[in-house]
Amino acid sequence: MTHIKEKEALLNKVTPPKAGRREWLGLAVLMLPTLLIVMDLTVLHLAVPHLSADLQPSSTQLLWIVDIYGFMIAGSLVTMGTLGDRIGRRKLLLIGAAAFGVASMLAAFSTSAAMLIAARALLGVAGATLMPSTMSLIRNMFLDEKERTVAIGVWVSGFSVGSAIGPLVGGFLLEHFWWGSVFLLGVPVMALLLGLGPILLPEFRDPQAGRVDLFSAALSLVSVLAVIYGLKQIAQEGPGWQPILFIVLGLVIGLVFIQRQRKLADPLIDLGLFRLPAFSVSLITYTLGVFVAFGVFLFIAQYLQLVLGLSPLQAGLWSVPGAVTSIIGSNGAPLLVRRVRPAFVIAGGLVLGAVGFALLTQIGVDSLALVVVGWGIMSLGFGATFTLTADLVVGTAPVERAGAASALSETGAEFGGALGLAVLGTLGIAIYRSQVLADLPPGIPSEAARTAQETLSGAVTVAQQLPDQLGAALLGTAHEAFIQGLQLTSVIGAVVMMGLAIMTVVMLRHIGQDDEPENQPEPEHPSRRPTLPVQPDLTFLD
Repeated sequence: MTHIKEKEALLNKVTPPKAGRREWLGLAVLMLPTLLIVMDLTVLHLAVPHLSADLQPSSTQLLWIVDIYGFMIAGSLVTMGTLGDRIGRRKLLLIGAAAFGVASMLAAFSTSAAMLIAARALLGVAGATLMPSTMSLIRNMFLDEKERTVAIGVWVSGFSVGSAIGPLVGGFLLEHFWWGSVFLLGVPVMALLLGLGPILLPEFRDPQAGRVDLFSAALSLVSVLAVIYGLKQIAQEGPGWQPILFIVLGLVIGLVFIQRQRKLADPLIDLGLFRLPAFSVSLITYTLGVFVAFGVFLFIAQYLQLVLGLSPLQAGLWSVPGAVTSIIGSNGAPLLVRRVRPAFVIAGGLVLGAVGFALLTQIGVDSLALVVVGWGIMSLGFGATFTLTADLVVGTAPVERAGAASALSETGAEFGGALGLAVLGTLGIAIYRSQVLADLPPGIPSEAARTAQETLSGAVTVAQQLPDQLGAALLGTAHEAFIQGLQLTSVIGAVVMMGLAIMTVVMLRHIGQDDEPENQPEPEHPSRRPTLPVQPDLTFLD
């Protein structure tokens, strides 16, 4: 009955009811999936050497083991978000939690590479049910605008906490148990969610929901998978006709999907949402913010290990300050918007991100402190920006479409991450290769030179096999080339952040805590309009 109370409050123009102890305890339950999904991503990379030694996957199978999880999440988000609006968001969350637990056990006890790929695919589908359900349930549980912003800030913090503790917990398990133990992390977490969810979480479904169009669901899945796959192939192997063909195919299927939504009485996505400035601008900001964050972090992770020579655990520990500042930003933003309009707080976070990127343009071959400070400032800004943009995406959508809006937000993040790895990653690698080729020290064998030109990791390996003086010269050249790529991607990140800051102030400056619902445009579909206008509110590397 949560949606009925919210509509009555809006109709009577009275203050929405405050959240009670049950809602805040329920928020803690909703943080469990965010912690788990990020931890599941981080621990897999630690487990790859161990599972490779045991299962002996081919290079293609290993690629699918790593990537299939993110592919299936990205491709299933839109369908799962809409499905939750129809069958019930809590029901879908609990179904997904049960499936995630079962798939985690299948992954942990896999006896072949093919079995592990299948288990990871099931984990991705189950994971796609979790994010839209949790975000949209927050929309129903916290009816007061200020409380909802705080709640989403806490929810966003779960991602930062998961990224901080994932490598530590995963490293401990791998030191004491077999590789499958890292996948069992999901079992007790999902069991806790299944036990507490029915008690603390309310149910909500769209009372006017129609049937799910299965053909639209298939179109969205194929479209997203094709584009994401093409982008990741470009990130891993560079531009080529095959990944470009996949991207074009995905975009064409996406256009067919959009045209179909215009004609359906019950579309999978209400395209009218994109006419709302608060929705569309927030979604663009969120997507492009993830784009530059993922693209640059790819280089930072390599810089810490391959340039500074830190171990994976040491690199993970030096990333903890960034996670801490992200938590501060995501929980501090809700306090700021009580006194400052959301557009200016979002823009402030973006400016902080630009400052962090600007610091990274100044790094050299021994700039650990500069990297930690720059990444910390960026994370502070990202924490504030992502909290408020996610809140605007969900709060602007009609309450009965919150699940679909949440899914669009998470799909944008998946696209942004894949695009960042592909575009910025490819650009940085191209700069690295050209600089190494131009400055390659004389006397290096041709085979070793080709390996060194491919990646910084290859250059490090080759340098260890050469005489000391020649190896040191090659390593210096490779480090300088890699740093130039990192510096250029940081410049791009700073420019994108400043551009988004200007767009946010221009497009969202009218949104404030005193806006009336009727002052905002409504989404519209030819055959369906929301039953009530809803006031706009303030919502990681495969």
